[in-house]
Amino acid sequence: MYRYVTRRVLPSLIGLALLLAGCGSGHSGMASTPGGAPRMSTSGALPGAPTGSGGGAGAGTTPILQSPGDNWPTYHHDLARSGTDPLAPPAGSLVSRWTAHLDGAAVYAEPLVGNGLVVVATEGNDVFAVQGGTGRVRWRTSLGQPVSGGALPCGDIDPSGVTGTPVIDQATGSIWVVAFVKPGHHVLYQVDLASGAIRSQRRVDPAGSTPLVEQQRGALALSQGRVYIPFGGLYGDCGNYHGYVVGAAADGTGPLGVYQVPSQREGAIWAPSGPAVDPVGNLYVATGNGSSSSSYDGGDSVIRLSPALMPTDYFTPSDIAQLNANDADLGSTGPLLVGDGQVFQIGKSGIGYLLDAAHLGGIGHPLYSTPVCQGGAYGADATSGSLVVVPCTTGLVALRLGPGSASVAAEPTFTVAWRGSGHPGAPVVAGGVVWALDTYHGYLYGSDLATGATHGRVHVGQVAHFATPAVSGSSIYVAGSGGLLAFSGA
Repeated sequence: MYRYVTRRVLPSLIGLALLLAGCGSGHSGMASTPGGAPRMSTSGALPGAPTGSGGGAGAGTTPILQSPGDNWPTYHHDLARSGTDPLAPPAGSLVSRWTAHLDGAAVYAEPLVGNGLVVVATEGNDVFAVQGGTGRVRWRTSLGQPVSGGALPCGDIDPSGVTGTPVIDQATGSIWVVAFVKPGHHVLYQVDLASGAIRSQRRVDPAGSTPLVEQQRGALALSQGRVYIPFGGLYGDCGNYHGYVVGAAADGTGPLGVYQVPSQREGAIWAPSGPAVDPVGNLYVATGNGSSSSSYDGGDSVIRLSPALMPTDYFTPSDIAQLNANDADLGSTGPLLVGDGQVFQIGKSGIGYLLDAAHLGGIGHPLYSTPVCQGGAYGADATSGSLVVVPCTTGLVALRLGPGSASVAAEPTFTVAWRGSGHPGAPVVAGGVVWALDTYHGYLYGSDLATGATHGRVHVGQVAHFATPAVSGSSIYVAGSGGLLAFSGA
């Protein structure tokens, strides 16, 4: 167990090695679309009418109405990545409502909800908007041809299109989404939420990068008029890839901002939750292993970035060399903002770290750390009140934040409140229940937030690794290759 002693400044190695650059800007508009012109069509010309009891307003069901407070506009609801809907009513019985068929491609991105529409992006480079109350497909927009798995030197997604969760810009009524477009580059699109029309687009591959070995898996974040886009490598760690965060102005002007992890290679920012953002716009990202086994290189770290993507602080465990050598990514989950100015982080080692967001702790100085998981944790955590829920590979674990022992009462700590079983993806919380997907067996299941007792379970079919549901009001949405499924019960 390590405790924070004093603030550590960034070592000179980081200051010299970090790459902050203003890269060339992309373009906007529909002309000269990378990888072929995107296609947009309305629901009237679409296949994929919903099946099940919610097939339409006249299908014998009462639509679930949604208010603006029911929105789920970004990965895990908010920029802290809390995974909690604080306005959800008390949970009821878990009941299937409808299924909307999509394009049959895998879905790694979390569904989003805005203005009564559920937005789903697929590896087929299609974005769908589905009416939340009825399951009717409102529109479908295609963002060019995805990249086939055979065109990549490694990886386990085929085809590879939209992998990272988009973000809804509620102020402008649009969706920001990054698509991997044939023959192999990443394009940021702004899509109109109401109609599916493409408003703008620009390439966002960092200058000097090799797009065919970079994967955009982490969720996008929208803060202070900028869209932030994390990058990492493909499954198999092939090629000369790096961890990056790219920042693009939401008004389409100016060059891209780029932060590059200073490792000679690797250092991926790949966790599905993407950057967490604090109230003043600082970003917190977690990295995977770097390439050095002898010195600090930015791998296996939590790094704080300014809104301009300048590195301002970091934390890494004291066994950084061993973590790098063993591919034991600290960044197999993303940072979670918790408590009063704290950050929770856990990775493949299964050790949970509680950090001071203002003074992350340098090498080996968290506020508190202790083993939590056997087998590690992947995806993203969730937090509600004083609880943090972690998706350990052997089941959900709820941790209770609190002060230390009587002898060190001023120091924060956490203790295990309950342990579950199964193979959970990233959890979310609504109505006093923790909802998660058993990604091995294809179930959505609920656990009582206070006790871990089983609340309900329903089969949903095949879902992607680390998949996570979204919540809106009393509805729970799950996306997979079988389509978008809606349940009441939250």
